[in-house]
Amino acid sequence: MPEFPQGLVIFLIFWLGACIGSFLNVCIFRMPEKKSVVSPGSACPGCGHQLSWWENIPLISYLILRAKCRECGGSISVQYPLVEGVNGLMYVLFWLRFGYGIPAVIYCLFFSAMLVVTLIDLRHYIIPDAISVYGIPVGFAASFFLPGVSWLDSLLGIVFGGGILYLVAWGYYFFTKREGMGGGDIKLLAMIGAFLGWQAIPAVIFFSAAAGSLIGVAMMVFSKKGRHHALPYGPFLAGAAVFYLFYGHEIIEWYLRILSAQAMPA
Repeated sequence: MPEFPQGLVIFLIFWLGACIGSFLNVCIFRMPEKKSVVSPGSACPGCGHQLSWWENIPLISYLILRAKCRECGGSISVQYPLVEGVNGLMYVLFWLRFGYGIPAVIYCLFFSAMLVVTLIDLRHYIIPDAISVYGIPVGFAASFFLPGVSWLDSLLGIVFGGGILYLVAWGYYFFTKREGMGGGDIKLLAMIGAFLGWQAIPAVIFFSAAAGSLIGVAMMVFSKKGRHHALPYGPFLAGAAVFYLFYGHEIIEWYLRILSAQAMPA
C-alpha cells in the first residue's frame, strides 16, 4: 500500500473535518427549531436564496463571498467558517493523537457531537435529545471497538453519568426549590459515560465544575444579573470530555503517583 506524504494526509483529514463541519452548521441552526437537517438544501437565512454548490464550499465560499449573501447582501455569520475550521483542526489532532483506525473515527464523530451541543446550548439553553439520547446507544456500541473501554465500562458510565447528575439536580432543587440543572445535562453526561466509560465520569465532573465555577464567578462580578445569571452547563461537560480524551489518563496517572508517593513510609 503506497504511503502518502504526511502533509497531504493532514490536509485531507482537515478538509474532511471541514466538510463535516459544514453539515454541523446545518444541525446547529435547524435542530433547535426541530427542522430536518437533510432537506431543504442550505439557503440564506435572510432572503431564502438557495445556495449553489460553489457557495457551499467549506471555508472557501465564505472568503469568496466576502461574508455576504450573493443575492441580498446580508452578512453571513462567522460561525460558519469557525465551526468548519475548528472541526477540521480537531480531526487532525485526533488523528495525530490516536493514529489510523476506528477509535480515531469514533472520537472525531464524538467531538463533532460535542461541538453541536456546545453551540446549541450556548444559544438556546437546550441540548437536543437527538444527540444525547440517541448518542447513548451509539456510545455503548462504540465501546466494542475502543481500547480501554469495555462494554461494562460503558454501561456503568451511562448509569453513573446520568445518575450522579440526577442526584445533584434533585439535591439542588430540594434545598433551593429552584431548578439548577436541566435534564439535558443529565442525558449528556450519560452519553459521555457511554463513550468514555465510568472511569471518565469523576474527571469530567471535576473539570467541568472547575471551569464552570471560574466562568460563573467572572460573570457574577461583571454581570448586573448577579448570582442568578443563567449559565448553560452543557458546554463545560462537552469541553471536559474532550479534554479528558487528550489528557485525562495522564492526569489520573500523575495523581495516582502522588498518592502512592504520599502513602510510602518515610
